[in-house]
Amino acid sequence: MPPTKRSSSKLKAKWCIDILGVPMDLGSDLRGVDMGPSAIRIAGLNAQLSGLGYSVRDRGNMEVPHAVDAGKPGGPAKYLGPVTQTCKRVMRTVESIAGTGAKPLVLGGDHSVALGTLAGLARAFRNRAPKRAWGVLWVDAHGDCNTPDSSPSGNIHGMPLAAALGRGPRALTHIAGFAPLIAPEHTVLFGVRNLDPGERRNLKQLGVRTITMREIDEHGVYAMMQVALRQVAGGTDGFHLSFDIDCLDPRFAPGVGTPVQGGFTVREAHLIMELVADTKKLLACELVEVNPVLDERNATAKLAVELLYSVFGGRIL
Repeated sequence: MPPTKRSSSKLKAKWCIDILGVPMDLGSDLRGVDMGPSAIRIAGLNAQLSGLGYSVRDRGNMEVPHAVDAGKPGGPAKYLGPVTQTCKRVMRTVESIAGTGAKPLVLGGDHSVALGTLAGLARAFRNRAPKRAWGVLWVDAHGDCNTPDSSPSGNIHGMPLAAALGRGPRALTHIAGFAPLIAPEHTVLFGVRNLDPGERRNLKQLGVRTITMREIDEHGVYAMMQVALRQVAGGTDGFHLSFDIDCLDPRFAPGVGTPVQGGFTVREAHLIMELVADTKKLLACELVEVNPVLDERNATAKLAVELLYSVFGGRIL
């Protein structure tokens, strides 16, 4: 469903979307995801968001170290130093954007960049309203809740949710100067269909509501999104959406590094985004793991643009 065939919502330019590209690929074993932010822009992101009535400010791509320059991966958390330093830069930028009242839109790169986004939002909220709550909706095929001790690969893109909840290396958990960054009672992992044994233990111990594809198959996307949104939006000042494009079935999103069969259809993914938009409580968004090297004619990046169009208010009618 191309966004050019759908009408804009009646949004006024009441606030701005600041786009930040973070071409990080050190959190993953596969190269190529660093080209994701550029592929999404080429697919027409800025024009589509502007067409919704937003003032769009594109901050370009942040400079990040590449694998050829970063040295040996080292240790059970690969490239811990360069990933941490990049996430700190993301944190400072997101904190600055949120401080202006604009909506940060972070384009990955691998999902390790989410730790920087969450740290920036946590600092912005702490400075502005230390007693106010905010939520996190994490839409992903995977749990991203490993620690170096539980991770089979040592890739940090499988650790950011655990780190944000205070579990993992101090360099990650205390990236903002305090921990945890987010509250488990306002955090939901949605659409998961592939968990490592250690992630299962971590998620249960941390008390994160995990809505699996089995639950979604049994009750439907709409019903389970209502459950998720009550938890992340109810009693909070808003929530952050962290969207990994591999939540979709590989038939529709081939350009991802860790595909898992049995994901969302295109229409189901749009419904998720539309329901988020309906809450009018979206504080920030990131979309990650688009890998043009593995894509087919930029199809995954084009789908990413369509989904971002939906989450920021695009409607069919």
